[in-house]
Amino acid sequence: MNDTELSIEFFPPQTEEGAEKLRAVRARLAELRPSFFSVTYGAGGSTRERTFATVKEIAASGSEAAPHLSCIGSTRDSIRAILAEYAEAGIKRIVALRGDLPSGVGDAGEFRYANELVAFIRAETGQRFRIEIAAYPEWHPQARSPKDDLLAFKRKAEAGADSAITQYFYNIDAYLHFVDAVRGMGVDIPIIPGIMPIASFSKLARFSDACGTEIPRWMRKKFEAFGDDSESIRAFGLDVVTAMCEKLIASGAPGLHFYSMNQSALTTEICQRLKLA
Repeated sequence: MNDTELSIEFFPPQTEEGAEKLRAVRARLAELRPSFFSVTYGAGGSTRERTFATVKEIAASGSEAAPHLSCIGSTRDSIRAILAEYAEAGIKRIVALRGDLPSGVGDAGEFRYANELVAFIRAETGQRFRIEIAAYPEWHPQARSPKDDLLAFKRKAEAGADSAITQYFYNIDAYLHFVDAVRGMGVDIPIIPGIMPIASFSKLARFSDACGTEIPRWMRKKFEAFGDDSESIRAFGLDVVTAMCEKLIASGAPGLHFYSMNQSALTTEICQRLKLA
């Protein structure tokens, strides 16, 4: 077993049945001994209570929990109240994001960008929380230019972030180039690659097209050639993602952050192949 740190992301379940399934998934993934489980936060805080309930349950089970906290559509008072709740619950880590407004809502609130949220958390709580921020190796879809995106990342880091987690990607050179670029700007926080296991190519393609992640042409063509052969898609996806993780670890990536989609099988299989389990 090597010393690569793992972390794993969940989204808050919408039903009690979903919560029961997630408990079973979390128990299996806890065997991988991740540094923390993160829990996403809906646009404009739309999943606030479910996120908080999931985070508290993870913490009560003995694992470290890291709630996402997005600031768009929020006020300083509402963020202050959430931070107090998390501090009282013993949470030590927060993933600080700009986030999106819910559809049809026009008020961006008192924060415009994630660096403002990071600075606010630091001003309010000092070193109480370890702060993770987002990174976009293939550039944020709303960035005006690659340079603007790098400068935005630099502002977030310098506002008080401890480390960063990237959007998922399948182009290793994009990650390595991003890391080199921000190091050249004087940003030295760890940048942990986000890993998306592949269960369904059709779903992955839709999601990737929406969020700006490139699926390399050779991968796309190979997946398309499998048609509806789900077993071949699963096997090829495991091979591709495992090989990518091996190269990232060999290149010095400080950890791996898995987007589990509230499933355990693929993440577990990849970690076993990497001898991280």
